[in-house]
Amino acid sequence: MNGQHNPMSKTEELLEKAFAGESKANRTYMAFAEKAEEEGYTQAARLFRAASEAEAVHARNHLLAMKALKDTKENLREAIAGETHEFKEMYPSMIEVAKEEGNAAALRSFRYANGVEEIHARLYHDMMESLESKESYPYYVCPVCGMTVGREPPERCPVCGAKGSLFKRVE
Repeated sequence: MNGQHNPMSKTEELLEKAFAGESKANRTYMAFAEKAEEEGYTQAARLFRAASEAEAVHARNHLLAMKALKDTKENLREAIAGETHEFKEMYPSMIEVAKEEGNAAALRSFRYANGVEEIHARLYHDMMESLESKESYPYYVCPVCGMTVGREPPERCPVCGAKGSLFKRVE
């Protein structure tokens, strides 16, 4: 490498854009499914979940085409870098804008995410250190803010205060 920046090809830019769009659709349709379930529209919820799964397939295909999946150690390094960028640079500036504009819902959402991204970076770092360990345990995710912890949920979420009994177990 001679230190020059290699610009992305148009196809690479399109893959990035398509990946972002499919990823957004995946999460949006899952939220739509939850809302449909709450309202008693079971079949609509099923359709949204099915479409969400299809969008996840599309996103993964785009990720593969971008050659963005590396070995686990490299993926962990990338995850640490991404989470660190989010909690050190991205979310603090978003928090300031939400404060200035008086948008309480956005401020709460940004603060929750910011607090959790630092935890994620630490979890990924710890995983790098113990990758060869055969220890196995579940993770728990707060349904309110996304706080993530291994082994056992806390009594109360340290980020948002939600009850630990509400945490979702992830195997």
